Amino acid sequence: MPTHIRTCHICEANCGIVIEIAEGSRDILSIKGDAANPFSRGHTCPKATAIADLENDPDRLRLPMRRVGDEWVAASWEAAFADIAARFARLRAAGGESALYVGNPNAHNYSVSTQLALLKKALGTRNVFSAGSVDQVPHQLVQMWIYGHNALFPIPDIDRTQHLVIIGGNPLASNGSVWTVPDVKKRLRDLRARGGRLTVIDPRRTETAEIADTHHFIRPGTDPALLVALLLAMDEAGLVAPGRLAPLLAGWEEVWAALRVFDIAGLADRCGIAEADIRALAASLAGPEPAVVYGRIGVSTAEFATLNHWLINLLNIATGNLDRIGGAMFSSPAADLVAQSGAGSRGRFASRVSGHPELLGEFPAVALAEEIATPGPGQVRALVTIAGNPVLSVPDGGALDAALADIDLYVAIDMYVTATTRHAHWILPPCGPLEKDHYPLFLAPIATRNFAAYSPPVFEATPGTKSDWQIVAELARALAGAQGQALPNIVPPRDVLDRMLRASERGLSLADIEAHPHGLDLGEHVPRLPERLRTPDKTIHCAVPELLEDLTGRFADWLAAPAAAGLLLIGRRHLRNNNSWLGNSRRLAKGPARCTLLIHPDDAGARGVADGADVTLTSDTGTVIVAAEISESVMPGTVSLPHGFGHGRDGVRLRVARERPGVSINDLTSRARIDPLSGNAALVGTPVEVSPAFAVAAE
Repeated sequence: MPTHIRTCHICEANCGIVIEIAEGSRDILSIKGDAANPFSRGHTCPKATAIADLENDPDRLRLPMRRVGDEWVAASWEAAFADIAARFARLRAAGGESALYVGNPNAHNYSVSTQLALLKKALGTRNVFSAGSVDQVPHQLVQMWIYGHNALFPIPDIDRTQHLVIIGGNPLASNGSVWTVPDVKKRLRDLRARGGRLTVIDPRRTETAEIADTHHFIRPGTDPALLVALLLAMDEAGLVAPGRLAPLLAGWEEVWAALRVFDIAGLADRCGIAEADIRALAASLAGPEPAVVYGRIGVSTAEFATLNHWLINLLNIATGNLDRIGGAMFSSPAADLVAQSGAGSRGRFASRVSGHPELLGEFPAVALAEEIATPGPGQVRALVTIAGNPVLSVPDGGALDAALADIDLYVAIDMYVTATTRHAHWILPPCGPLEKDHYPLFLAPIATRNFAAYSPPVFEATPGTKSDWQIVAELARALAGAQGQALPNIVPPRDVLDRMLRASERGLSLADIEAHPHGLDLGEHVPRLPERLRTPDKTIHCAVPELLEDLTGRFADWLAAPAAAGLLLIGRRHLRNNNSWLGNSRRLAKGPARCTLLIHPDDAGARGVADGADVTLTSDTGTVIVAAEISESVMPGTVSLPHGFGHGRDGVRLRVARERPGVSINDLTSRARIDPLSGNAALVGTPVEVSPAFAVAAE
């Protein structure tokens, strides 16, 4: 029975897996954890089994598909590229602008990243968007400002810390998010077994909170009030001790002068956590044993997202836990993106309609709909998406849905006809996932341990199919040729990866890593400051003017204003989901329905809502009908709807997902609610109203 060793590419954990194939066929018999993998240690989660569903899915497209009315017609690659290039050239000649949207799965696909520059050049546009601005760009902006490079991620050293504080994160469901940490449940058990503590702060008692030593409910969107209060509590108690980092801290006293204008009691009242609990937590973090604060999606997708991540970094600095064993550490990866890419940029140019500053060469995803729908010079009339489903993942999906229905040319590089790609004129589908190689180029550098693992394809490519990197590169050549540009030189991804590895600090080659099919353990993190810093003066820039202004201006004004009344909406995720792109996996979709609205018993009772009954959920942006799930796992005043559903739109060709399509939380979120510093969508804390669905029907 043939056996293949591979790394799971589905989520950030990058678990090692063993795939068994029937002799002489492409039938997948089993997918299990690889016990010989030194990083994941035999662990894998249910998502790995979805690889078989993706590979063999009858709904997965195998040939280029052209939309003719409401029908899809197969075509050759030659015909597809020729038609797209000709239409694009005509559109550009008439003054039409183009745009590119890059979806979340591309962070798990190193090969596409090696070709994106070719496509951007051929498109000739600054209108670049990605899922990053509904996810993690606040992390990157803070890192660029204070450490000098957007990819210098401080990583929680879970295996050696004694107190892990998680704010707005749920690694038992996500397997770590902007943190590659396989087998996280076992690692948390080990933390507690060595006498350590886990504290979770979240408006919902999440799966991670259920196993924590302490869980504090916090009002959605009030995280900066808690974070400032923690810093002030340390300051008042004389516990601020950055230790060996002190000489590196530029603007440190200026930061404290800005913080000291606030009052702990008022901050505690606003976030809903008792002042005594805040002071106790501050004392614990500032104790002699290593501790680390980790904030994730709940603080990243909020109106003060960038401020939140700055304050989290300040907490780890103030306690001496930045670049400390057991604290927040920096990796030494095999392929070093920090050493081989630009530090990042902000504000070099602005979007046409709303004037959003570019960040890392992109505009906020919230601006895509208006750039398509707003007439005038520079209006986007052609769009390319790569493995993206922004109708379900970007705020006010209905507006983007409507805009896409009227675009002149839309080309989707995608496996499926989704809520977004149903509007495409052409869908160019990549080959199956097991016909591609894999290397965690973007995820290994944020792993809780230094490691490297390369996975060759399991299957030979099916004749007539192309990998997504080939589609991107050949589309770029076709577009360039149609405009009379020089044809770009295509370098295979393996060659690019090998060059990056050899040029990195460790000096490994791709062959070196291939010699370890179960993965190459490169050891625990070690202190890397100041040499790892990329600021010109090799200091940590604590007093960033834009952040100080946000703290003393916008945040101070928010704190002085009355708190919003009514219900606030938050999202959630599940171990058997991964955004919107695993909805068609039969293995993952089975079990209880997961697209429900969690609501506290007090809020349900006040509104006449019964458990399991349909309710109407309304915001200023839209309305959906969803089943209520009454639960004390959410705090009063908060309701929770999962992300990644809404597959019931007309034309979606996902048979499994359409059996229980659910509703999209982004039909309720607003394009106007963003973190203005990063442009990241503020998905947390959307004001909503809930009422029994029958009440609307009776009116």
